[in-house]
Amino acid sequence: MTTSDATAILLGFIIATAIGLTGVGGGTITTPLLILILKMKGAVAVGTALTFAAVIKFLVAPMYLLRKQVSFKTLAWMCLGGVPGVIAGGLFLNKLSKSVDPHLLYVILGVTIVVAAALNIYRLLRLRGLSGTGNRPRWLAALMFPVGAEVGFSSAGSGALGSLALLGLTRLEAAQVVGTDISFGLVLSVIGSGIQIFAGNYNGRVLEFLLIGGVVGSFTGGILALRIPSRPLKWGLAIWLAVLGVQLFMRGLAS
Repeated sequence: MTTSDATAILLGFIIATAIGLTGVGGGTITTPLLILILKMKGAVAVGTALTFAAVIKFLVAPMYLLRKQVSFKTLAWMCLGGVPGVIAGGLFLNKLSKSVDPHLLYVILGVTIVVAAALNIYRLLRLRGLSGTGNRPRWLAALMFPVGAEVGFSSAGSGALGSLALLGLTRLEAAQVVGTDISFGLVLSVIGSGIQIFAGNYNGRVLEFLLIGGVVGSFTGGILALRIPSRPLKWGLAIWLAVLGVQLFMRGLAS
Protein backbone atom coordinates (compact mmCIF):
# COMPACT_ATOMS: atom_id res chain seq x y z
CA MET A 1 0.00 0.00 0.00
CA THR A 2 1.38 3.40 -0.97
CA THR A 3 1.16 6.70 0.90
CA SER A 4 -1.47 7.83 -1.61
CA ASP A 5 -3.59 4.74 -0.87
CA ALA A 6 -3.38 5.36 2.89
CA THR A 7 -4.33 9.00 2.33
CA ALA A 8 -7.37 7.94 0.30
CA ILE A 9 -8.49 5.59 3.10
CA LEU A 10 -8.16 8.40 5.65
CA LEU A 11 -10.04 10.85 3.42
CA GLY A 12 -12.82 8.32 2.86
CA PHE A 13 -13.13 7.74 6.60
CA ILE A 14 -13.24 11.46 7.45
CA ILE A 15 -15.76 12.36 4.73
CA ALA A 16 -18.08 9.42 5.44
CA THR A 17 -17.97 10.10 9.18
CA ALA A 18 -18.96 13.71 8.46
CA ILE A 19 -21.88 12.49 6.33
CA GLY A 20 -23.00 10.13 9.09
CA LEU A 21 -22.80 12.88 11.71
CA THR A 22 -24.41 15.71 9.74
CA GLY A 23 -26.21 14.15 6.76
CA VAL A 24 -24.36 16.45 4.34
CA GLY A 25 -20.98 16.86 2.75
CA GLY A 26 -20.30 13.88 0.44
CA GLY A 27 -19.41 14.94 -3.08
CA THR A 28 -18.99 18.59 -2.16
CA ILE A 29 -16.01 17.95 0.09
CA THR A 30 -14.57 14.99 -1.82
CA THR A 31 -13.93 16.77 -5.13
CA PRO A 32 -11.69 19.60 -3.81
CA LEU A 33 -9.81 17.18 -1.51
CA LEU A 34 -9.08 14.84 -4.41
CA ILE A 35 -7.79 17.75 -6.49
CA LEU A 36 -5.83 19.52 -3.75
CA ILE A 37 -4.40 16.51 -1.90
CA LEU A 38 -4.28 13.67 -4.45
CA LYS A 39 -3.63 15.96 -7.44
CA MET A 40 -6.45 14.58 -9.61
CA LYS A 41 -7.72 16.29 -12.75
CA GLY A 42 -11.04 18.09 -12.37
CA ALA A 43 -13.37 15.77 -14.29
CA VAL A 44 -11.75 12.62 -12.83
CA ALA A 45 -12.13 14.04 -9.32
CA VAL A 46 -15.81 14.81 -9.93
CA GLY A 47 -16.53 11.32 -11.29
CA THR A 48 -14.68 9.63 -8.43
CA ALA A 49 -16.41 11.86 -5.85
CA LEU A 50 -19.87 11.20 -7.29
CA THR A 51 -19.33 7.44 -7.23
CA PHE A 52 -18.02 7.57 -3.67
CA ALA A 53 -20.98 9.75 -2.58
CA ALA A 54 -23.46 7.36 -4.23
CA VAL A 55 -22.12 4.36 -2.31
CA ILE A 56 -21.97 6.18 1.04
CA LYS A 57 -25.47 7.63 0.66
CA PHE A 58 -26.70 4.15 -0.27
CA LEU A 59 -25.48 3.06 3.16
CA VAL A 60 -27.01 6.05 4.97
CA ALA A 61 -30.38 6.36 3.16
CA PRO A 62 -31.98 3.12 4.49
CA MET A 63 -31.95 4.62 7.98
CA TYR A 64 -34.36 7.33 6.82
CA LEU A 65 -36.46 4.83 4.85
CA LEU A 66 -36.89 2.59 7.90
CA ARG A 67 -37.95 5.60 9.95
CA LYS A 68 -40.48 6.53 7.24
CA GLN A 69 -38.83 9.93 6.84
CA VAL A 70 -38.92 9.99 3.03
CA SER A 71 -41.83 11.52 1.10
CA PHE A 72 -41.85 9.55 -2.15
CA LYS A 73 -44.37 11.86 -3.82
CA THR A 74 -42.15 14.87 -3.12
CA LEU A 75 -39.08 12.91 -4.18
CA ALA A 76 -40.76 12.17 -7.52
CA TRP A 77 -41.33 15.90 -8.17
CA MET A 78 -37.70 16.62 -7.30
CA CYS A 79 -36.42 13.89 -9.63
CA LEU A 80 -38.61 15.18 -12.47
CA GLY A 81 -36.35 18.23 -12.71
CA GLY A 82 -33.20 16.97 -11.00
CA VAL A 83 -32.58 13.94 -13.21
CA PRO A 84 -32.51 15.90 -16.50
CA GLY A 85 -30.39 18.49 -14.70
CA VAL A 86 -27.73 16.05 -13.54
CA ILE A 87 -27.55 14.53 -17.02
CA ALA A 88 -27.09 17.99 -18.57
CA GLY A 89 -24.47 18.97 -15.96
CA GLY A 90 -22.52 15.73 -16.41
CA LEU A 91 -22.46 16.00 -20.19
CA PHE A 92 -21.42 19.66 -19.97
CA LEU A 93 -18.52 18.74 -17.67
CA ASN A 94 -17.36 16.07 -20.12
CA LYS A 95 -17.41 18.55 -22.99
CA LEU A 96 -15.78 21.36 -21.00
CA SER A 97 -13.00 19.14 -19.64
CA LYS A 98 -11.93 18.31 -23.18
CA SER A 99 -12.04 21.84 -24.57
CA VAL A 100 -10.70 24.21 -21.87
CA ASP A 101 -7.55 24.55 -19.81
CA PRO A 102 -7.78 22.31 -16.71
CA HIS A 103 -6.95 25.25 -14.46
CA LEU A 104 -9.99 27.16 -15.71
CA LEU A 105 -12.03 24.16 -14.66
CA TYR A 106 -10.48 24.44 -11.18
CA VAL A 107 -11.60 28.07 -11.01
CA ILE A 108 -15.17 27.19 -12.02
CA LEU A 109 -15.32 24.28 -9.58
CA GLY A 110 -13.90 26.47 -6.81
CA VAL A 111 -16.58 29.12 -7.32
CA THR A 112 -19.31 26.46 -7.39
CA ILE A 113 -18.09 24.94 -4.13
CA VAL A 114 -17.84 28.32 -2.38
CA VAL A 115 -21.45 29.04 -3.41
CA ALA A 116 -22.51 25.66 -2.01
CA ALA A 117 -20.73 26.49 1.26
CA ALA A 118 -22.43 29.90 1.43
CA LEU A 119 -25.84 28.25 0.98
CA ASN A 120 -25.06 25.82 3.77
CA ILE A 121 -24.10 28.71 6.07
CA TYR A 122 -27.31 30.56 5.15
CA ARG A 123 -29.32 27.47 5.97
CA LEU A 124 -27.63 27.18 9.36
CA LEU A 125 -28.30 30.85 10.15
CA ARG A 126 -31.94 30.98 9.07
CA LEU A 127 -33.30 27.46 9.39
CA ARG A 128 -33.04 25.52 12.62
CA GLY A 129 -35.22 22.46 13.01
CA LEU A 130 -38.00 24.05 10.95
CA SER A 131 -40.75 22.19 9.15
CA GLY A 132 -41.95 23.15 5.70
CA THR A 133 -44.33 26.09 5.42
CA GLY A 134 -45.39 26.00 1.74
CA ASN A 135 -47.73 23.92 -0.36
CA ARG A 136 -46.41 24.10 -3.93
CA PRO A 137 -44.48 20.85 -4.42
CA ARG A 138 -44.87 20.92 -8.20
CA TRP A 139 -42.52 23.91 -8.35
CA LEU A 140 -39.78 21.57 -7.16
CA ALA A 141 -39.48 20.09 -10.65
CA ALA A 142 -38.33 23.42 -12.10
CA LEU A 143 -36.13 24.38 -9.16
CA MET A 144 -34.33 21.04 -9.01
CA PHE A 145 -33.07 21.26 -12.59
CA PRO A 146 -30.22 23.68 -11.71
CA VAL A 147 -29.56 21.70 -8.53
CA GLY A 148 -29.14 18.54 -10.59
CA ALA A 149 -26.92 20.40 -13.06
CA GLU A 150 -24.71 21.58 -10.19
CA VAL A 151 -24.32 18.02 -8.91
CA GLY A 152 -23.58 16.62 -12.37
CA PHE A 153 -21.00 19.31 -13.12
CA SER A 154 -19.15 19.65 -9.82
CA SER A 155 -20.49 16.89 -7.49
CA ALA A 156 -21.33 19.75 -5.10
CA GLY A 157 -24.07 18.36 -2.90
CA SER A 158 -27.75 19.05 -3.38
CA GLY A 159 -28.30 19.38 0.37
CA ALA A 160 -28.44 23.14 0.86
CA LEU A 161 -30.63 24.10 -2.10
CA GLY A 162 -32.74 20.97 -1.79
CA SER A 163 -33.50 21.58 1.88
CA LEU A 164 -34.30 25.25 1.32
CA ALA A 165 -36.68 24.37 -1.50
CA LEU A 166 -38.41 21.65 0.54
CA LEU A 167 -38.90 24.00 3.48
CA GLY A 168 -40.32 26.73 1.26
CA LEU A 169 -42.53 24.66 -1.03
CA THR A 170 -43.78 21.73 1.06
CA ARG A 171 -45.24 21.02 4.49
CA LEU A 172 -42.85 18.20 5.33
CA GLU A 173 -41.63 17.81 8.89
CA ALA A 174 -37.96 18.60 9.54
CA ALA A 175 -36.95 14.91 9.62
CA GLN A 176 -38.77 14.28 6.34
CA VAL A 177 -36.96 17.22 4.74
CA VAL A 178 -33.61 15.64 5.61
CA GLY A 179 -34.60 12.11 4.59
CA THR A 180 -36.19 13.17 1.29
CA ASP A 181 -33.25 15.38 0.41
CA ILE A 182 -30.70 12.63 1.13
CA SER A 183 -32.72 10.22 -1.04
CA PHE A 184 -32.74 12.83 -3.80
CA GLY A 185 -28.98 13.23 -3.46
CA LEU A 186 -28.59 9.46 -3.77
CA VAL A 187 -30.53 9.41 -7.05
CA LEU A 188 -28.46 12.28 -8.49
CA SER A 189 -25.16 10.73 -7.36
CA VAL A 190 -25.98 7.38 -8.95
CA ILE A 191 -26.90 8.95 -12.30
CA GLY A 192 -24.07 11.49 -12.25
CA SER A 193 -21.47 8.86 -11.39
CA GLY A 194 -22.77 6.60 -14.15
CA ILE A 195 -22.22 9.36 -16.73
CA GLN A 196 -18.65 9.96 -15.58
CA ILE A 197 -17.78 6.26 -15.30
CA PHE A 198 -19.04 5.72 -18.85
CA ALA A 199 -16.83 8.63 -19.99
CA GLY A 200 -13.82 7.19 -18.12
CA ASN A 201 -13.68 10.09 -15.66
CA TYR A 202 -12.84 8.19 -12.48
CA ASN A 203 -9.88 6.65 -10.71
CA GLY A 204 -10.74 3.08 -9.74
CA ARG A 205 -7.81 2.56 -7.37
CA VAL A 206 -8.45 5.76 -5.41
CA LEU A 207 -12.17 4.98 -5.32
CA GLU A 208 -11.44 1.53 -3.89
CA PHE A 209 -9.42 2.94 -1.00
CA LEU A 210 -11.87 5.81 -0.42
CA LEU A 211 -14.62 3.21 0.02
CA ILE A 212 -12.54 1.13 2.45
CA GLY A 213 -12.34 4.14 4.76
CA GLY A 214 -15.83 5.32 3.83
CA VAL A 215 -17.68 2.17 4.85
CA VAL A 216 -16.08 2.27 8.30
CA GLY A 217 -16.64 6.03 8.53
CA SER A 218 -20.33 5.86 7.64
CA PHE A 219 -21.07 3.47 10.50
CA THR A 220 -18.80 5.42 12.86
CA GLY A 221 -20.62 8.64 12.04
CA GLY A 222 -24.00 7.00 12.52
CA ILE A 223 -23.01 5.79 16.00
CA LEU A 224 -21.44 9.12 17.03
CA ALA A 225 -24.49 11.02 15.79
CA LEU A 226 -26.44 9.58 18.73
CA ARG A 227 -23.98 11.20 21.16
CA ILE A 228 -22.65 14.35 19.51
CA PRO A 229 -24.76 17.45 18.59
CA SER A 230 -24.66 17.86 14.82
CA ARG A 231 -25.14 21.64 14.55
CA PRO A 232 -21.59 22.69 15.61
CA LEU A 233 -20.23 20.04 13.26
CA LYS A 234 -22.34 21.41 10.39
CA TRP A 235 -20.85 24.86 11.03
CA GLY A 236 -17.33 23.45 10.96
CA LEU A 237 -18.11 21.51 7.79
CA ALA A 238 -19.53 24.57 6.01
CA ILE A 239 -16.52 26.73 6.92
CA TRP A 240 -14.09 23.98 5.91
CA LEU A 241 -15.91 23.64 2.61
CA ALA A 242 -15.62 27.39 1.96
CA VAL A 243 -11.87 27.23 2.64
CA LEU A 244 -11.45 24.30 0.25
CA GLY A 245 -13.40 26.12 -2.46
CA VAL A 246 -11.23 29.23 -2.11
CA GLN A 247 -8.06 27.12 -2.22
CA LEU A 248 -9.23 25.39 -5.38
CA PHE A 249 -10.12 28.75 -6.94
CA MET A 250 -6.71 30.22 -6.06
CA ARG A 251 -4.93 27.15 -7.42
CA GLY A 252 -6.67 27.65 -10.75
CA LEU A 253 -5.70 31.34 -10.85
CA ALA A 254 -2.10 30.73 -9.79
CA SER A 255 -1.56 28.30 -12.65
